[in-house]
Order: sequence, then C-alpha cells, then structure tokens
Amino acid sequence: MEIASCYLEGNADAVEFCPHEPFHHILASATYTLQEKAGAESHRAGSISLFACSSSSDVDAARTTGLQLLCHEETPGIFDIKWSPVKDEVNSTSHPLLALADADGCLTVRKLQTDVGNEVEGINFEELMNVNISSSMCLYVDWRRSGDSLSVSLSDGSISIISFTEAELKVSQSWVAHDFEAWTTNFDIFNPHLLYSGSDDCRFCCWDTRQDPSVPVFRNSKSHTMGVCCVSQSTFNPNMLLTGSYDESLRVWDIRSASKPLTDKSICLGGGVWRIKPHPCISDIVIAACMHNGFSVVSVGGEEAVVLERYEKHGSLAYGVDWMKGENARNGSIVSSCSFYDRLLRAWQPQCLAKS
Repeated sequence: MEIASCYLEGNADAVEFCPHEPFHHILASATYTLQEKAGAESHRAGSISLFACSSSSDVDAARTTGLQLLCHEETPGIFDIKWSPVKDEVNSTSHPLLALADADGCLTVRKLQTDVGNEVEGINFEELMNVNISSSMCLYVDWRRSGDSLSVSLSDGSISIISFTEAELKVSQSWVAHDFEAWTTNFDIFNPHLLYSGSDDCRFCCWDTRQDPSVPVFRNSKSHTMGVCCVSQSTFNPNMLLTGSYDESLRVWDIRSASKPLTDKSICLGGGVWRIKPHPCISDIVIAACMHNGFSVVSVGGEEAVVLERYEKHGSLAYGVDWMKGENARNGSIVSSCSFYDRLLRAWQPQCLAKS
C-alpha cells in the first residue's frame, strides 16, 4: 500500500526511521548533490530533513498527512546517517541522537528533542557536536551497540573509530583498511569488539579493535566480483551476516568460524546491492536497495534466498531504505525508500507483509 511520497531539494541517498520511543514515526532523510560550475571548484551540498510518517494502520491520517516535514537544514553533502542504538536500560531518558557522515570529512551528532507531549510541533534537532576526521570523504557511519563509539569509513580506504561522550567526539583509532573507497563499516551486534568493512577493492574484512588494526581477523577477496557496498547483521541470529555488492548479489554468510566465514547462500537481485536492512521483528526478512533495479523484499531463512516482492516506483538509483520500528513493525510493516537523481522520498507497505 502506498502511504505517501514527496520530492526533496537534493539528490536523496539515505533514510532512517528513529528506533526510540516515542519517536518511531520520525523519519530522517539526507541528500548529497555535487554542484559543478564552469571555472569554479565543485561543491558538495546536502541537507538533513525530519518527517513525521503516518502509520498505515491509520488509513485516514495516512491519506491526509502522509509525510509531514518537521524540519530541514542545509549541510555539506551527506553520504550516510544513523540513529543511536536503543540502550538496554529500562526507562532510559537519553534523547535520540543522529550521526551524519559528510563529504567534508566530518562526523556530526545531532540531538532530537520535542516539547513534552508534542512529538509533531516544537521539534528541536540541534547539533550537539562534530569532529573533523579526514580530508577524505566520510562514506558510512555505524554506532557500537553500547552507544559509546562510532565507526566511520572513508573514501581513501581508511576506517576510524570515534569515541563518544556527552562532552566530546574524539578519534581513538584510524587505519588504512582497503585500497579504494571503504563503502561500509559495521560493528558486530553481539561481539562489539569486532568490526566489518567492505570496499571498492572487492574485499570483505573483519577487524578486532582490541588488536593491531593492521592485522584483520579475516580478509575475503575472492567472493565478490565487484565492490562490496554494504554489510548487515541479523539481530536474531548472531551467526548470520549479509553483504551487498555492485556485482548485484546479496550474500548470506555463516560466521561461526570467525577467521573464515562461509557463504551460506546468495541471490542475484538484478542491480548493485547498496543497502540491506533486516526486518526489526521478522527474523528471516530483509529489504535491499538495488540501485538500478528498485527495492527487493527478500526471505533469507530457507535453504535458498527468495525475492518475495519488488518495489519499482522510483525512477532512478535506489539508495536509501529502512523499516519503521516499534508497534508499527509488529502490526504491519512500513518502509521508507529514496532514490537519487529524481530526489524522491516514499513511504509504503509491502503487500507480502501486509496484515489482512
């Protein structure tokens, strides 16, 4: 079911639903636009926007409201965004934080606040702090599950670990991990000392942050025939890891042998697999942004990975995608997706997962 759509002012490349109560309806969307002028240095412009997304269970509201813009700010070009993890402490009062990785080589953290009892009006989305990591571009950002560190991958192939406190962001580790652009870097959800990365050099690697970062736990350079765009982990199965590549395949890995993971299964999705997001409540369902072939809802739990549904209502590169969390995810799956050159942001519900 179509919920809503709107056009952004720049090339849309990232969307993320907030995982924190009571902000599950808050959707962040980022843009990156290369502005070139004859005789002048090119400029990488961007923006960050927050929307309130209507739940598909509230059909009347969805028809009338859809995606309501709450705030919009111009920024340097943004490649990736990530909300802070929901901590295990009961009744935690910490505010949701959004990390932004930008083309100027900076990592910025913003804090989301609202007036008490008013989650739509009175949004305060102020910059909390930022740190300049490199003269290279920051391409991807991920939070450690504890929320005390972030990892950032860069266009020069390096990876940085950033320590985070309420007082400062500080680079604690950096190393050259790949020969070309490092498109992704992800902390292991269940073993927070392990970090995965993927790059244009076709390598899929694992690093132990307690050890010498120049020595990987493993380095796979034979499975992907083109650049590795994304790494994602199941929140239900600590042994399952997923990778996406420009070679159009989504691969499912068994990582019980940490030093030599095995490819459990793979599926060709007909477009470079730029992002993979596991469903927040259904253990074997993921959604993939497939660049030149729209978005695919995939079942990865059986002997073979199977495409359950394709979503093809975007007109250009399928980049950003995410699931809404919380009760909406349990009662009826909601997805937001965005595409690059047509600057389109959509919210929709996969028919294969719709509640009757």
